[in-house]
Amino acid sequence: DVQLQASGGGLVQAGGSLRLSCAASGFTFDDYGIGWFRQAPGKEREGVSCIDIRDGRTYYKDSAKGRFTISNDNAKNTVYLRMNSLKPEDTAVYYCGIEGSSCQEFDFGSWGQGTLDTVSS
Repeated sequence: DVQLQASGGGLVQAGGSLRLSCAASGFTFDDYGIGWFRQAPGKEREGVSCIDIRDGRTYYKDSAKGRFTISNDNAKNTVYLRMNSLKPEDTAVYYCGIEGSSCQEFDFGSWGQGTLDTVSS
């Protein structure tokens, strides 16, 4: 079974940093793009970043560019999202997912339980 386990969320002050981890299993890790999306209370789901494991290309939503960095460790079947200069508007539940039709378009076909990130002002 495909499993994606997100972790690393928490409470941080504005301007702080968090690193999220996504441990993947049940599929061939380096055959897919894997990334992150988030959902804040009362808001629609929003793609944040994706990394194509096949060629290493990375994609970011405009709101994440310059602040977030996505990376992967193929030996651990894990994708990371380093988030710096966090803002209160980054508060959301963050999910990691496997690309559906497009990593670049943040289209995810499967995802696991999310991790809550709260940024206080």
